[in-house]
Amino acid sequence: MPQEFAFLLLPGFSAIGFISAVEPLRVANRFRGELYRWKVLSLDGGAVQASNGMSVNADGGLEGLGKGATLLVVAGFEPLRSVSAALQQWLRKLDHDGVVLGGIDTGSVVLAEAGLLEGHRVTLHWEALEAFKERYPRLDATQELFEVDRRRITSAGGTASIDLMLDLIGQAHGAELAIQVSEQFVLGRIRPRQDHQRMQIASRYGISNKKLVQVIGAMERNTEAPLNTLVLADSVQVSRRQLERLFRLYLNDTPSNFYLRLRLDKAHQLLRQTDLSVLEVSLACGFDSPSYFTRSYRARFQRCPREDRQAPANQLSGA
Repeated sequence: MPQEFAFLLLPGFSAIGFISAVEPLRVANRFRGELYRWKVLSLDGGAVQASNGMSVNADGGLEGLGKGATLLVVAGFEPLRSVSAALQQWLRKLDHDGVVLGGIDTGSVVLAEAGLLEGHRVTLHWEALEAFKERYPRLDATQELFEVDRRRITSAGGTASIDLMLDLIGQAHGAELAIQVSEQFVLGRIRPRQDHQRMQIASRYGISNKKLVQVIGAMERNTEAPLNTLVLADSVQVSRRQLERLFRLYLNDTPSNFYLRLRLDKAHQLLRQTDLSVLEVSLACGFDSPSYFTRSYRARFQRCPREDRQAPANQLSGA
């Protein structure tokens, strides 16, 4: 029997995340017959508008699915706006009925709100990751392209949905078919789940110095409890003055100012994507002094933290 997929599209969903998940199924059927069937669902059974303005017609609403089917929740910038008691109850019933549940882009947020990700590895779009970790600290959130953990499937969205589906196709029908499908999308290779969502640090900042790359990586991993410049220099076996020269040479910046911008960018995301207080955000980004945090934030974004705190609630980033 064909494998059944259902895609629940939430208002403002990521179009590329959705299309990238459907197209590999279509191409697989082209080569091997009807291996897969799929349908589109919406909260009310009507058409749904994506974040790019495209409208997609739905085949149904919150209806039942057969045991062994897979439901993927596709969301975008504001997944929490669509969460309701009815939606959560429906998702829990599907789980009870043996349906595999998953999320694309920030669809993982909806499953987390329903309490359906406990004890599972989960991923989502990298821009929403910090806010997700703050809201659901007990969940095992990763930066992988996708995660397949028993009856839970999650994807970072964007083109990572292609990689997820190629993995599922390969598991079910062999690597040869997965390669055939990937070649139809002119892909140079099939990316494993461990590939990074974002460009490597060297590519992102246009730098080649390995010690500098290591230091920036340490900064990105330690925003809540920042490391001082001497500790960072010791970690790559250079003097503090040498590290400062590397930052000036490659980035035209100082280590402390570069680190400060990283922490402020994280604060900007948390203020707009979570319901944490300004004080909680400042502490989560390594600022012991609220007044220093406010001054630094205003200098970087030309507005105070409370103004971004008053921005539209429940807005997580995504593709």
